[in-house]
Amino acid sequence: MKKIALLLPVLVLAACGQEPAPEPAPTQIPTAPATPSLPAPDQELLTGILAEACPELKPVNTAVCKRAGFGSTDVICEYGLGEDEYLRNKATLTSGEGEWVLADPETVCAQ
Repeated sequence: MKKIALLLPVLVLAACGQEPAPEPAPTQIPTAPATPSLPAPDQELLTGILAEACPELKPVNTAVCKRAGFGSTDVICEYGLGEDEYLRNKATLTSGEGEWVLADPETVCAQ
């Protein structure tokens, strides 16, 4: 009986090493379809948009634009006009037919 008890662990270990490992299943990584996006608005772009929409405004001196929120398509731009170096004014840009447009031109032009 002692001989069988001594051989049992050896037989169990030998049996474990005999089974082939399963083939790894090929994994497919999902890819999101490429969607064209507009370039990030900058001071030059904002200057052109404001000059076109509000010709009576002084030219933009300084500007900073950032997304309105995570996943938002709108961009909020803070800017200074003329000799003003402070960001006292705000405008919201939204994507419209492949380009940035002012969301509320009447309010922006009234500033």
